[in-house]
Amino acid sequence: MSMLHVVQSRKPLDRVAKDLEVAVARHKFGVLGTHDLRAKMAEKGVSFDHECRIFEVCNPVQAKKVLDTNLEISTALPCRISLYEEGGVTKLATIKPSALIDLYATPGLKGVAREVEVTLEAIMAEAAES
Repeated sequence: MSMLHVVQSRKPLDRVAKDLEVAVARHKFGVLGTHDLRAKMAEKGVSFDHECRIFEVCNPVQAKKVLDTNLEISTALPCRISLYEEGGVTKLATIKPSALIDLYATPGLKGVAREVEVTLEAIMAEAAES
């Protein structure tokens, strides 16, 4: 079983980025931050030829459930969705929350992790749609 969920899109990266923000909001998540890796590396004098943006997303209700149970899980929050181009294909990828939750001694949160995972998969599918 892969720890990653990856979705491909035929749309250009900029369009997927806009559609991702809309899908995130529709599912009652918020975008807490976006990191443009190519631009950030260029600021540091490092040439990076790949287009890659990382969106930090969160649902505060779900985050509170998790953090009230185990603050160590804050090391894995917020959830991240990477948007990048590889081989001429636009891709979205995230680490599955159900895989991450296994890193913490909190088996009672598997259900919450799965709920978040299903929502992230739906968000990514909507953003990728033609």
